[in-house]
This record gives sequence, structure tokens and C-alpha cells, in this order.
Amino acid sequence: MQLYRLLTGPDDSTFCHKVTAALNKGWSLHGSPTYTFDLETHSLRCAQAVVKTVEGKEYDPAMKLGEQ
Repeated sequence: MQLYRLLTGPDDSTFCHKVTAALNKGWSLHGSPTYTFDLETHSLRCAQAVVKTVEGKEYDPAMKLGEQ
């Protein structure tokens, strides 16, 4: 089964740590990161898609993807 997540966060080290943690749990980068300007907070926001193949599981919308 193929899993997909879109990691988001502020443009700072916490976002980099979030992506690094996902990579170390077996997730792979999918595409390039993207940035947008948040008008409400006047700050940059980042997003990075990650994917992971998991054997022997059926997809369930209730599963917590970050725990896979």
C-alpha cells in the first residue's frame, strides 16, 4: 500500500526537523518543496509531500499516517 502525507509548517528549523523525522521513519520525498506567504501571520509557510510503501496493510481512513 502506498501512503501519502503533505507536511506543512513555518519556514524555520521546526519544518526541517519534521521532514527529517519523516525521512528517518522510511518516508521519501515526493516532488519539490513549496512555499507560500501567510497574509494573516506575515510569514512564509513550507510544504513537502512525502510517500511511503507499507507492506501487509489495508488502507483505513482512520489510520494515523505519521505513525506508519
